[in-house]
Amino acid sequence: MPFVVDRSVTGCCLMPDELHPIASAAYRRLVTDAAIVPSLWWFEMRNMLVVNERRGRLVTEQSDRALDILKRLPIQIDRTPGANLILSLSRRHRLTVYDAAYLDLAVRQSVPLATLDDALSTAARKEDVALLEGSDEPDADKAAIDDL
Repeated sequence: MPFVVDRSVTGCCLMPDELHPIASAAYRRLVTDAAIVPSLWWFEMRNMLVVNERRGRLVTEQSDRALDILKRLPIQIDRTPGANLILSLSRRHRLTVYDAAYLDLAVRQSVPLATLDDALSTAARKEDVALLEGSDEPDADKAAIDDL
């Protein structure tokens, strides 16, 4: 079953110094299931990489490798946002429109959401959207990501 993955989870999977059980669970799930993301994810991922280059956490080669990894993952970009639902979710849960786009996608597709964002997780629960739960052994999954 597909699931929605947000920038926080995808970014955590790609950063060499970050581990999180939910990111590990999402990565493991990508072995068998596709993820769905709103079109803004494409920009968010590249922005995350360049910001981390500027902060000295990544070098260009690491960012390029991260983009190569992303190309190989079964992540589908949804280009048909529910404009009215996004605004409604943003207002109702005091989310940014960007975060509401991920929630909108999970609601419209009736699929779980993988996020590390507390406000987005809270809003998802209120909307009866299932959340991807964390793994007990994130280190093993990080090694698998590094092997890509």
